[in-house]
Amino acid sequence: MSLFDLNGQVAIITGSSRGIGKSIAERMAEHGAKVVISSRKAGPCDEVAQALNARHGAGTAIAVPANISSKEDLQRLVDETMAAFGKVTTVVCNAASNPYYGPMAGINDDQFTKILANNVIANHWLIQMVAPQMIARKAGSVIIVSSIGGLRGSPIIGAYNISKAADFQLARNLAAEFGPSNVRVNCIAPGLIRTDFARALWENPDTLKRATSGTPLRRIGEPDEIAGAAVYLASDASTFMTGQALVVDGGATVT
Repeated sequence: MSLFDLNGQVAIITGSSRGIGKSIAERMAEHGAKVVISSRKAGPCDEVAQALNARHGAGTAIAVPANISSKEDLQRLVDETMAAFGKVTTVVCNAASNPYYGPMAGINDDQFTKILANNVIANHWLIQMVAPQMIARKAGSVIIVSSIGGLRGSPIIGAYNISKAADFQLARNLAAEFGPSNVRVNCIAPGLIRTDFARALWENPDTLKRATSGTPLRRIGEPDEIAGAAVYLASDASTFMTGQALVVDGGATVT
C-alpha cells in the first residue's frame, strides 16, 4: 500500500468550497478519502461535492454548510458527518477570518475579537467535537491551517498573525494531550498563496513584487501546492509527526 493511501479515511475540511480548502478536499478524495465540504454558503459547497462525486464516484463527498463562528453549526457539521460516514479520521481546520488590514493601533475590539474567535476558538471547538471518537479508536489526525504570519511580525496583518501564532501553540498543546491516544495534531503554515482570502496581499502587482522578490522561488504559491502537505499529514506517511508546523512558503522564511 502507498504511504499516502487515504482509503477508509473520512475528512472534514472547513472553508473547502474554494482556495486551499477546496484543493485539500480534491487531493484527499483523489487519494481515496471520503470528504466533507463545508463553508458558509450551501451552493458553493454543493458544487464542489457534486464535482468530486462525479469524478470519484457517488458517496465520495457530502456538503454540510457551516459558519465556523457558530458552535451549533460546527456540532451539526460533525453530527451529519458521523451520520453519513460513521467516523471522522481527519479534521482540517482551514477556514479563517481577517476583517482588518492595518496597524494594531487602528483595529477595533469587534474586529480583533472576530479574528481570535474564528481563527483560534472555532478550531478549538471543532477539534474537541471530533476528538472523543478519535481517542476511542486510538487513531486520528488533526490539521490546522495556520500561516507563516504566525512566525513573523507585520505592520498590516498583526492581529491575524497573532491568531496564527496561537494556532501553532494550540497544535502543540493538543499534541501533548492527545498523543497517548495516538491522535496527532499538526499545523500547515502556508506562505503567500493565490486565494481570494489573501487577495489584498497579491492583487496589486507592486505589492506582489515586493512580497516575492526576496523569496528563493520568486513567486506566489498556488492552492494546490498546499494540498500535498495535508495529504501527508492525514496519511500513514506522517504517523510519527505531531505538534509540528510544516512550512510551505516558497522559502520566504529562510531569507
